[in-house]
Amino acid sequence: MEIEANDLLLFARIVEEGSFSKAAQRLSIPKSTLSRRISVLETQLGERLLLRTTRKLSVTDLGMSVLHHAQQVEEEVNATLALTQHRQLEPTGRLRISMPGDFANQEMTSFLCSFMQRYPSISLEVDLSPRRVDLIGENFDVAIRVGDLPDDATLAARRLAVFTVGLYASPKYVARRGLPSEPEALMEHDALRLLARNGEAAAWQLSRQQEQWSGIPPGRATANSPELLMRLALSGNGIMMLSDNFAHSYLNTGELTRILGDWHCEDVHVWAVFPGRRLMPARTRVFLDALQDSFNERCKKANNKA
Repeated sequence: MEIEANDLLLFARIVEEGSFSKAAQRLSIPKSTLSRRISVLETQLGERLLLRTTRKLSVTDLGMSVLHHAQQVEEEVNATLALTQHRQLEPTGRLRISMPGDFANQEMTSFLCSFMQRYPSISLEVDLSPRRVDLIGENFDVAIRVGDLPDDATLAARRLAVFTVGLYASPKYVARRGLPSEPEALMEHDALRLLARNGEAAAWQLSRQQEQWSGIPPGRATANSPELLMRLALSGNGIMMLSDNFAHSYLNTGELTRILGDWHCEDVHVWAVFPGRRLMPARTRVFLDALQDSFNERCKKANNKA
């Protein structure tokens, strides 16, 4: 025999209100529905819980015993609702996040610091491994992903930013090897290449208005760490693809120079990916909103500088 907890709550409300009519009105359900649910409950228990006359509603001995348990259920439900409301007002708990390590170091450190100060009741657990984690299977709340996303009906995504990308090298490299005059000349230069997920060097795809060029220049070094490639470029070891947003400070200090400035690489999209569920924990919601605001502000500043 399985008893519906909701039927116990309905029973408790009837006793509290003193009549079916008042309880039905309070609960905003038809009186007939309420009466039917109590009849089902009485049938399951094998005894009457209430004795009804035209003038009076009485609780039987069994009804009094059941009422005690029903009130306990009601208290637990109210406590759960209170806890949920509190968590919505003040997000708490552990937030599991996955993101590429280089991206975290280059783009996320200051944001994470400010977020932790703003929400002291949220604890962060950040995975910086380069693999794409299974969000649902490994119980992650959010993943920051760069590039194209595979189709996955179980996940939802929010685009955070679109970074323009160009080719950069240090003045030391340019002094030693010169500047390529066109994309095809890159085949005679040293490239610092990013390793794609298939284990091969990612192709360089450049465009200038209607012109297109694609190729894989000879690799002086190939790695799956943009941060490492950038340090190699700063040391004069070759040409690399780098987001214009991140290269800006190095251009100002003269540590990097733009290569083939009128040609552009493919834009890079940054996404926040999360389980596609309707009821999102408050800690996840405030993290996504704060993250979106942070990227919007950075893009706005970048546009103003441009």
